[in-house]
Amino acid sequence: MEFPFYHGNITRKTCEELLSKRGKDGSFLLRESESVAGALCLCVFYEKLIYTYRIFREDEGYLRIQTSEDVPKRIFKTIKDLIYAYEKPNQGLIVNLRHPVRRPKPPRRRVRKSKVEVNEDYDGKISVFLA
Repeated sequence: MEFPFYHGNITRKTCEELLSKRGKDGSFLLRESESVAGALCLCVFYEKLIYTYRIFREDEGYLRIQTSEDVPKRIFKTIKDLIYAYEKPNQGLIVNLRHPVRRPKPPRRRVRKSKVEVNEDYDGKISVFLA
């Protein structure tokens, strides 16, 4: 999934740390559910608490989000459609989605290139140098 707020298979604890660190009401991220195979979790920060809403894949690839019982069931074609709908206030979440928490970029690995020089002296002796 190519959304900057999609964190993949992170733990609930890691999710809570990321959202709490951001500390803004309406901060959110998306992760894989640890307890329900194939489900996603939309995690939202509000008043120093984390609210988790499960997203289930329905027939033909549609998505259904689990909200409060008194909120009508809604089906979405894509994650983008779902996020767009819940960016608006009063749609059934504790707070509207306002601040996507981007997944951290993986640390860049520095590849150290070494240059090997082989010299053969006039008397046939071979010397190897690492530069």
